[in-house]
Amino acid sequence: ELGWPESVPYLDRPPSPLEFYREWVSPNKPCIIRNAISHWPALEKWTSAYLREVVGSKVVSVAVTPNGYADAVFQDRFVMPEEHQMPFMDFLDIVEKKVTSPNVFYVQKQCSNLTEEFPELVCDVQPDIPWMSEALGKKPDAVNFWLGESAAVTSLHKDHYENLYCVVSGEKYFLLHPPSDRPFIPYELYQPATYHVSEDGSFEIVDEKTAEKVPWIPLDPLNPDLELYPEYAQAKPLQCTVKAGEMLYLPSLWFHHVQQSHGCIAVNYWYDMEYDIKYSYYQLLDCLTKTVKML
Repeated sequence: ELGWPESVPYLDRPPSPLEFYREWVSPNKPCIIRNAISHWPALEKWTSAYLREVVGSKVVSVAVTPNGYADAVFQDRFVMPEEHQMPFMDFLDIVEKKVTSPNVFYVQKQCSNLTEEFPELVCDVQPDIPWMSEALGKKPDAVNFWLGESAAVTSLHKDHYENLYCVVSGEKYFLLHPPSDRPFIPYELYQPATYHVSEDGSFEIVDEKTAEKVPWIPLDPLNPDLELYPEYAQAKPLQCTVKAGEMLYLPSLWFHHVQQSHGCIAVNYWYDMEYDIKYSYYQLLDCLTKTVKML
């Protein structure tokens, strides 16, 4: 009824700044854009051999979990991964299965980790997406580099960013919900905690006792418990696959759950959203949803 598409549409070329703002950003609609990053050297260069040569033994941040779920609800906690510092080539050994591990490893540290931890690779992509920067009148807040195992899953959540998600190699699998699905998506408050690897290699969950509780979505959209969360049956997810060389525009406040092919490499650009009337309407919807749940 709000005009959301039944599937994520494709654009065959990058749009003009005006066209993109008018057709996609302003109405808050996702799309997949082809031929927007076809000129990136990274599409050809970012092989495992190249990454070993350029990044090599440099120590980088790697998220490590026992189950592939970082920043997710587990055992009634909001559990964050152990941020392990390790040589990048050792991480590649695990991804390439030259070294076996019972744990799941994922380069997924945000806060512009591409420019902060992998500056050697920036020249193979772009510091920003020019037509997006012109459309929004700003540069991205962060540019992030993603590389990991297929077992690494991003739990359902939303961000306050206009997100351009570019797949360099492999595939990403997105499940999306528009902001208007908020009444059907459960949120609870959870004690934050962090995975820690014990001396014997097992994981323990350590509470962040001084931290405030975190609102998060406990539901797995791939296997929803409709007895526990019956409202979710009314939600209308969109699913799409973003292939190498393609770019997903993921609008601000859209809920998303993400999986990937093994060894998938991606770069994404986070542009801060406008806290305008659309944001106010979403906050109203969120407050009404919480109020109705309390009645």
